[in-house]
Amino acid sequence: MSNSYNLTVMQEQEAAESDKPPSNFPRPARPWRVALIANVKGETALPADAPADAGAEFDRIETIQAILDSIESDGHHAILIPADLNLPFALRDVRPDICFNIAEGQIGDSREAQVPALLEMFNIPYTASRVLANAIGLDKTMTKRIWRQQGLPTAAFQEFATGYEPLSRTLAFPMFVKPAREGTGMGMDENAIVCNETELRRRVAWVIEEYRQPALVEEYLPGREFTVAVLGRSDAALYSPRPEIYQRDGFHHFPVLEVESTHSVTPGVYGHAAKTKTFGEDGMPGIYCPANIAPALAEHLNTLAIRGHQAIGSLDVSRIDFRLNEEGKPYMLEINTLPGLTPDFSDLCMIAKAEGLTYRQLIIEILYLGASRYGLLPARSGFPLRAVRRAQQQVRKPAPVAVGAAA
Repeated sequence: MSNSYNLTVMQEQEAAESDKPPSNFPRPARPWRVALIANVKGETALPADAPADAGAEFDRIETIQAILDSIESDGHHAILIPADLNLPFALRDVRPDICFNIAEGQIGDSREAQVPALLEMFNIPYTASRVLANAIGLDKTMTKRIWRQQGLPTAAFQEFATGYEPLSRTLAFPMFVKPAREGTGMGMDENAIVCNETELRRRVAWVIEEYRQPALVEEYLPGREFTVAVLGRSDAALYSPRPEIYQRDGFHHFPVLEVESTHSVTPGVYGHAAKTKTFGEDGMPGIYCPANIAPALAEHLNTLAIRGHQAIGSLDVSRIDFRLNEEGKPYMLEINTLPGLTPDFSDLCMIAKAEGLTYRQLIIEILYLGASRYGLLPARSGFPLRAVRRAQQQVRKPAPVAVGAAA
């Protein structure tokens, strides 16, 4: 698939659209021209001094094609625009009706906010979270400060900008050290767990030197690890092809996914190396969805995830990671406002698959949630929320499907 955009092809497709039969509600007045904005793995330039795992968040061409195919299956014109320095000129030429944004950004503390900021400057609609939430979500320290201020449970922490700061007396060993503004497990391996101040100072210095950013130090939580997907908002059911999936709070409560890293390539840590492994491969952590936990705990994790999502202003979709302490109490680790969308591999996609939500349905839900915020999609006429509530009570959820586990 070419990465370039072709206006002639899109115009021909648009002219031919009148020959197609009408599709089911909800539909816009005409098909949208959707630009998928992404950093392509292997094609996005990185700084010469970037760390070894730089670009881990970027998307493979197979993932990009799967998203494009899903969007086009709904009758729209979909096209990739790489998130590089040519992006402003491509947006000017393509003039998309809406952008499906999965761009991670190339450099800088708030790189995930760069594309949303550009799209807002051009007044172009786009999916998922806006500028501020993407900037906050990438900054793990700021996220934890906000969560703490909102009364949400997060482990004791301290940020080190130089490595010479006095160690806070509120922290106790063992501790966990990671880059403050990275994702996809970057900078996280078995050496991230430190048991004394000498190990702590050594690891902090390495993070600061290797990633050119502060190190975040947290008390290490020894319990089980979970990740929870968030999808929806208060009026999501009014714009969805599947309104019955949304609860009374407007969100879809997904099954919880558990990550078991004891025997992974990074023991006890869901780090970058572990996240690159595929099912059946040596060093792959155990992945269980739905997690074998009490329904009350699953609902509590969903509630906390939605509150954490809302606390930083996230929109429509996100994913939040949790760990339990030694007493089994859940603590919030971090949020991903642009969760990965690799079919059958990314956590969000595995969670959706585990309860029978197809990849195409997931992509279209994200697209419609974004489009409806900009008036591109009308609310269901004559379909008030009370009708949605009745549909929610009547629907029978499909039987959960385990996505797999490491040997």
